[in-house]
Amino acid sequence: MEQMYQVLKRCTLFRRIDEKELEQLVGCLGAQVKSFQAVEYIFLSGDEINAIGIVLSGVIEIMKENLAGNKHIVAFLGPADMFAEGIVCTVKRISPVTVRVKENANILFIPYERIIKSCGNSCVFHINLIQNMMVVLGEKNVNLNRKLELLTLKGMREKIASYLINESNERGSNMFQIMLNRTELADYLNVSRTSMCRELARMKEEGLIDFYGNSFKLMDKMALAQCLEA
Repeated sequence: MEQMYQVLKRCTLFRRIDEKELEQLVGCLGAQVKSFQAVEYIFLSGDEINAIGIVLSGVIEIMKENLAGNKHIVAFLGPADMFAEGIVCTVKRISPVTVRVKENANILFIPYERIIKSCGNSCVFHINLIQNMMVVLGEKNVNLNRKLELLTLKGMREKIASYLINESNERGSNMFQIMLNRTELADYLNVSRTSMCRELARMKEEGLIDFYGNSFKLMDKMALAQCLEA
């Protein structure tokens, strides 16, 4: 339980709520923890969703499939990340995406109605929770706009540069690791894996980046940013 609260303290939904209040709040919200195995589906596109999920451990992937069965990865989420918050705020609450477990995961589910309505215990910190929910939705909108910008880029190098710069900025370092393997990264960027790997190799030869497996280093961030201005 202690480990769970340490993860939840990093979740935006519980910002400005201390650990003692957090333990009381989790019980008040009727939250439940469920375990999932790798490649198991949490829910499918078209399912009705009535709870938000918070990843306590493991990694999950959010993906969108077209009528032809082609998969496009929307995002990978790890500990302290939330999902389904945008879905439960809609009228029909029907998921437009499929959520699947990439690595064995424990997920905390919180009924949406328990988040937006103050409980009978008159918890003074419940107002913070509702305000935090608004922040979460705002950040989700920013992330979706960032993904949309990425997909509108036409050139392979532009997409790779945009993705790597964003990852670097998120981590506050020019050296970082990504959760995606090469196939998953190609799916995320919506490009050919073979072509992407060739472009990564060229960018490495030109001294723009360096990489080994999932570890990347931006060697010349300014020149990399200029790829987006071409």
